[in-house]
Amino acid sequence: MAAAPTVKRIDPNTLNLKEQVVSINRVTKVVKGGKNMSFSALVVVGDPAAKVVGYGIGKAKEVPSAIRKGIEAAKKNLRRIHTLATTIPHQVLGRYGSGLVLLKPAPEGTGVIAGGPVRAVITAAGIPNVLTKSIGTHNPHNVVKATVVALELLRDKAEMAEMRGLALEKL
Repeated sequence: MAAAPTVKRIDPNTLNLKEQVVSINRVTKVVKGGKNMSFSALVVVGDPAAKVVGYGIGKAKEVPSAIRKGIEAAKKNLRRIHTLATTIPHQVLGRYGSGLVLLKPAPEGTGVIAGGPVRAVITAAGIPNVLTKSIGTHNPHNVVKATVVALELLRDKAEMAEMRGLALEKL
């Protein structure tokens, strides 16, 4: 397997980040003295203007601190997305675990046709027109991760021309 490309860290302080909580899960650990309750929060953050998105998971005894931890984790996990003016450049299929997310470009005025976790990631990334289909699992963790994988697979024309060794006009 090829080594992961070195990703340049994006400084979250320079961005106008918007947070959205995708799911909150109550988790119980059974111990000798009884049950220990805890909360897990899946959070998506993004700057629609800068086309930056990230997700994070936070766990804590109370919901607000779990959300705060999730936001901090998401800020360390930001990615830049290649888009056209109002949609994505091409159709793409992202997979994480058994979560499969299909993203298709849409004409102006379509809006975001997406459900739950996919919608949170797409709106955080600032893509106004896109068609999506979530296939396979409905587990929000895997669906969010599959959507981010799909967005990372997007390539712009200049990048494709460079990869293939062609002039931009030939593409």
